[in-house]
Amino acid sequence: GPLTYDRHKKKYVREYFKEVALKSLDNSQNITNEFINEVKTYSIKSYSHSTIIKIYGISQDPDTKNYIMVLQYAKCGNFNNWIRYYSENINYDARLEVLCNIFNGLKEIHQMKMVHRDFHIGNILINNDHSLTLPNNNRYHLSTDINLPVTAYISDMGLCGEASNTDKTKIYGVMPYVAPEVLRNKPYTQAADVYSFGMVMYFIITGRQPFENRAHDQQLVLSICNGIRPEILEIPELKSNWYIDLMKKCWDPNPENRPNVESIGTILYDTNRLTLMDELEKAEKYLFDKGHREDDQLTTSPQTSYKSQVLNHYISEDLEAFDFTE
Repeated sequence: GPLTYDRHKKKYVREYFKEVALKSLDNSQNITNEFINEVKTYSIKSYSHSTIIKIYGISQDPDTKNYIMVLQYAKCGNFNNWIRYYSENINYDARLEVLCNIFNGLKEIHQMKMVHRDFHIGNILINNDHSLTLPNNNRYHLSTDINLPVTAYISDMGLCGEASNTDKTKIYGVMPYVAPEVLRNKPYTQAADVYSFGMVMYFIITGRQPFENRAHDQQLVLSICNGIRPEILEIPELKSNWYIDLMKKCWDPNPENRPNVESIGTILYDTNRLTLMDELEKAEKYLFDKGHREDDQLTTSPQTSYKSQVLNHYISEDLEAFDFTE
């Protein structure tokens, strides 16, 4: 079993008979001490009630010499597959609970004075010991009530991109989730994580990836930097809707205008839960992918990619010089 850090005893203790996940880091033979120390620091800082996937440690493949992350195992897989398979069976309370789990993980990251750097739904994992199993045919099976409590966890923490990449000027991530200032080669800040959180909110309420119907190319980078965002219906029923309003604030083109985790927490936890659920239900009614399935004209572009990658080759020098926040 993995070793976990006991904060009270101030030492590592082994947990026996515990399932773990192993993630190989490609091209990591020349991993840096800085990276190793970052893994160690994070594994010690994590808490038992955390909604961030635990990092138990790091190992090395004796043949390839690539390093391997030893991680907490989430049996239900990534958020994208989970919500797509069960989308019509998840009630508003469950959606809100998952959103709060994701927010709590992001808040914990930011309170540790850290940034994620690669925040998207592929790096959100779902765990539930009661309602979901993964049979041999690799499809999720509903064994009991889908709305039994599930927990969403944030994974990867920006550590599992390119482990050998110490070049801070490289732009790495999933294009539709990357903040416009980062696409212009500006420093990655906590506000960039908040932008990505807004895109996660879009997926939760629509069941669709942001910019699913557009090629992920230099034109999309330019559009994002020019303030183009995923389409939201402008109808009276969605005016002054807390969910839509918060989502739009998170993807504001100016990072200084985006809410921080404290402001987001005030909305999620200081507002009456029934009020939150009522407006979440309204937003879901008009935005969720039932409407998209009735309109087959909205198709997924074959030139989309929702896997993390280096994006620098999509960035032009002219784009870096522009300030789109003015």
